[in-house]
Amino acid sequence: MASIELDGVSKRFGETLALHGVDLTVPDGSFFSLLGPSGCGKSTLLKIIAGLEAPTAGQVRIGEVAVEDLRPAERNIAMVFQSYALYPHLTVAQNIALPLAMRRLSRLERLPLLGKTLPAARGKAAGIQAEVEAVARTLEISHLLARRPAQLSGGQKQRVAVGRALVRRPTAFLLDEPLSNLDAQLRVQMREELIEVHRRFGMTFVYVTHDQAEAMAMSDRIAVILDGRVAQCAAPQELYERPATLEIARFVGASSLNVLSVDLTPDGQLASPFRNLAVPSGLGSRRRVVLGFRPEDAQLGDAGTGHLQARTRRVEYHGGSRHLIASAGSGETLRAVIPPEAPSPTAGDVVWLRLQPALALLFDADTEARLEVVPMEPGAGDPAYRQVGGAA
Repeated sequence: MASIELDGVSKRFGETLALHGVDLTVPDGSFFSLLGPSGCGKSTLLKIIAGLEAPTAGQVRIGEVAVEDLRPAERNIAMVFQSYALYPHLTVAQNIALPLAMRRLSRLERLPLLGKTLPAARGKAAGIQAEVEAVARTLEISHLLARRPAQLSGGQKQRVAVGRALVRRPTAFLLDEPLSNLDAQLRVQMREELIEVHRRFGMTFVYVTHDQAEAMAMSDRIAVILDGRVAQCAAPQELYERPATLEIARFVGASSLNVLSVDLTPDGQLASPFRNLAVPSGLGSRRRVVLGFRPEDAQLGDAGTGHLQARTRRVEYHGGSRHLIASAGSGETLRAVIPPEAPSPTAGDVVWLRLQPALALLFDADTEARLEVVPMEPGAGDPAYRQVGGAA
């Protein structure tokens, strides 16, 4: 196992700068995700780690070794692609065995007929077969070893691709959107299996995905990549609760972030109805901030307890939950999760949403940087009362 470090890694394709001075440390043995929208540079970054792309500038270290000048085969890194990249004419056993055969057998020993006549080749082949069977047992695909890829389901192909990577005992395991071709139910199942594989083998995993729910569920740490830069690198809970910018807050989370532009009063406080979020003089000359809150952090209230009045557009049924979609008086779309015991409003109904001050997010209206929130002194009123400080 080994940590992976990137120092100032940039990548240019012609006139396009795909990566801008990326600095990252992937801890040894961690499950580390590169999360971002399509085209943000996350797959390019993974290929640079693997050696499939060369950085235009910067350094890549695996362990303590700089590897920019090493070929992919010399880095002892395994990679699983979105397309699985299985050889259709080989059996499952042969696909899994291929990395070991290429590494341990000479060209003559790999010939189907001649290899069987060479004593040394027979001994090596037996060792390879034993390792293939051991990996197959771990992934519960022993019954598939004689089949060819065309006879496998998408989930089975994924396990074979993982097995072919694991059999090499690599120092790190790179996965480029490996679950994107699977249906929703199988994706959840394979996600759990990958977590279990990581737990059993303890290797460093670097996982590329555009699915934030996938990254949040699987990862020890997540690097959010936006426009070729690391926007924030943190544990999943910190990304969710303390996003560095409004852009990250919008991107991370199972539901769309509610966003409102809120004026400040002349004395530097949030204007009604948000005065229970106090703003001290530390905000300087700001006259407006952006308030963000997640649908699951809003509650249905009434005219006496609610902060926001809105008109219901529709209610979406999500199986285990119901989501209210409503329009605020100023035109913004608001979303809230309706508690199981609450009745569903109908289209056109007026509703009141009550925010939990302790869970609200505030951002600078100009820079979109999150404004740090600190607890008020005891006795400030509402137990959830919060005070906003300077930029985070």
